[in-house]
Amino acid sequence: MAITPTEFGGAVSVDGYGPGFFRVAGQVWRGPVIATAAGARAWGGLDDMAALSTLAGQVDVLFLGLGAEMGRPPAALMRTLEDAGVPVEAMASPTAARTYNVTLSEGRRVACALIPV
Repeated sequence: MAITPTEFGGAVSVDGYGPGFFRVAGQVWRGPVIATAAGARAWGGLDDMAALSTLAGQVDVLFLGLGAEMGRPPAALMRTLEDAGVPVEAMASPTAARTYNVTLSEGRRVACALIPV
């Protein structure tokens, strides 16, 4: 069986993760991170609503990774993002990273904000 590598057309994908870190486009990020097709940056976590609000108009959906397990995002964060016009899908971080990569490979405007496992 031949394995065909996924093409991202120059967009930034999540390469891997482990305890406390993510590898995005070959670079290791310790702690929470935001990834978009254009790049990655450190994120202050669920209390850092402003960093996520800046995605308004740039993405069609934000995949919010809440760590090792699925949880409920803070209501204030969800209200802030809704008011900014940022659609959000919350899930566990491993699932959010995979979903981001698949959707990114389809050429869609997506981002992920990930809390480490």
